[in-house]
Amino acid sequence: MFEAAELGRKVSKKTFAKEEPKLHTELLRVQRELVKASVPVVIVVSGVEGAGKGDVVSLLHRWLDTRGIQTHAFWEESDEESERPRFWRFWRSLPPAGTIAIMFGSWYTKPVIDRVFDRKSETELDQELSRIRSFERLLTDEGALIIKFWFHLPKDVQRQRLESDKKKATRAKPSPLLKKFSKRYDRFATVSERTLRQTDTGPCPWHIIEATDGRYRDLSVGRILLDTLSRRLSAPVSSTEPKSETAPGATEDSVTILDRVDLTQTVSEADYARRLSRHQRAISGLSWKMHQKRLFTVAVFEGWDAAGKGGVIRRVTRAIDPRLYRVISVAAPTDEEKAQHYLWRFWRHLPRAGHMTLYDRSWYGRVLVERVEGFATERAWRRSYREINDFEEQLARHGIVLMKFWIHISPEEQLRRFREREKTPWKQHKITDEDWRNREKWDAYAGAVNDMIAHTSTAHARWQIVAGNDKRAARLQVLETFRRRLSKTLGS
Repeated sequence: MFEAAELGRKVSKKTFAKEEPKLHTELLRVQRELVKASVPVVIVVSGVEGAGKGDVVSLLHRWLDTRGIQTHAFWEESDEESERPRFWRFWRSLPPAGTIAIMFGSWYTKPVIDRVFDRKSETELDQELSRIRSFERLLTDEGALIIKFWFHLPKDVQRQRLESDKKKATRAKPSPLLKKFSKRYDRFATVSERTLRQTDTGPCPWHIIEATDGRYRDLSVGRILLDTLSRRLSAPVSSTEPKSETAPGATEDSVTILDRVDLTQTVSEADYARRLSRHQRAISGLSWKMHQKRLFTVAVFEGWDAAGKGGVIRRVTRAIDPRLYRVISVAAPTDEEKAQHYLWRFWRHLPRAGHMTLYDRSWYGRVLVERVEGFATERAWRRSYREINDFEEQLARHGIVLMKFWIHISPEEQLRRFREREKTPWKQHKITDEDWRNREKWDAYAGAVNDMIAHTSTAHARWQIVAGNDKRAARLQVLETFRRRLSKTLGS
């Protein structure tokens, strides 16, 4: 692919002085339009060491309004980053809608370096590139624009620049990466070309720029950036399609996974108290062992309104030291969250090593509430099954113990609990008009839950369907699952 770079191209000072002000003005104009169009833009800056990538990034900050642009440099991982799945550091750096993020380095840096220095095999590189394609597809499907620049420098020019930097005492010390990679130029070129070929996709093509002449390099970046942004603004992506109608649910004759749940099981008060105490003592000890071994836990709690999710979570957390867990209660997204990909607010709360995060409702709102209420297009919620499975696979691959609970109750039991809440003063805050509206769509939600379980109960993240008509039985089932999973992880 490097043959695509126009080697030896130069731009005179006169030409640059004439073209640069026009580019500056036009880029500022399209940047203002990006805000109106609510398009998030990711600019990936990668390539050969010594090609002036830092100069390009500085130039972009001069050309664009810095209030709407941020640069993120991905060098060595911090302790906070190394304790979470690899893409966590990139997710939290994604730009809100209408802004631009420059990824100096990016998700390409580590896979390439690891392969160049034989820390990873060719197969492992290919696997990582496949994950990168999925990640970029996930962002562009949701409306982001990704512009990828690869700056190429011939081997002899890189060597000349290294020697020149050594001789110029007045200049800052050259990047240690330049010296390091100049010794492995051929190897770096081979790995880089493989990387570019496998990740050069329709929505996210690579722009290879020959960087021997700085003025040619800079004008090329400006022109490509202006052209790409202008084309996007003049042709909005399909993510702006009208919202779908309320999704169909189960019909009277259909049988769902939930219909097979035995809701008749009960537990006596005495048996409940005895088993509850035993499970909580065990979980307390296991949670400390998980912390000592720096192991992670994520638990997802979904279920019908009034199914008892809050009560279940309280019984779990009473067994765990408050320093070891966080409960994330998920409601309608805030303005900040709406400006990001829907998975962003869940990535940001992933636990550090040795800690737990419990989600009271979760990313499954995409294929439940957003589907049934028509907040997401059919195309969007259908592709979310794949996106969610990829997300959970990344968690499992990082060593996170992932548990998913759907607490199921019958329509009759839900109605009884709704009426009880209306009559009980200290429970009245729990019942809202929205709860009653959701109840009218029981069949639609049942169909959505059936599809959710069928599409996202995978080998690394199976659903546990909990019979919830009897609250005591439901709590014990969750606690038993919690205890069993932690024990298995610890090898107990």
